[in-house]
Amino acid sequence: MVAFCVANLFTHAPLPLRYLGYLYLILNRVIVEWVLCVELYGKLTAGSGLSLYHSQALVVHERTVIGQNFVLRHSTTIGAALISSTYDGSVPMIGNDVDIGSNVVILGDIKIGDGAIIGAGTVIVKNVEAGSVVVGNPARVIRRASTPVVINKS
Repeated sequence: MVAFCVANLFTHAPLPLRYLGYLYLILNRVIVEWVLCVELYGKLTAGSGLSLYHSQALVVHERTVIGQNFVLRHSTTIGAALISSTYDGSVPMIGNDVDIGSNVVILGDIKIGDGAIIGAGTVIVKNVEAGSVVVGNPARVIRRASTPVVINKS
């Protein structure tokens, strides 16, 4: 997690500092991406409280926007639905206090509302409302909370 934060700092730093960070970014990519198989790019926009449980085989597109207090588990893919030479693909936007189980796939122009819980093995093909609990392939809502659940990080 610290490696991601430092990579994010160097990626968004002014140009002279970015040059100093290139060696770090290269080492970060080799260790985190090649050894741990985790693709969390420095350009990723994520709020505070990002938690990775069992961080193996994670892919999160660099343009994905993630809110605060986000929990992400292993073997999950969050990314663009289509990438070609003429279309760069739309990416998901994930709200605050979202909890994502393992082996989840979220691709394309998807909005995940605040406090949503996504069960293991779920394939998200359309937007998820705030406070919803979704499971399955394709995802179906099994519960809607009247108020979104807040993840307590204490």
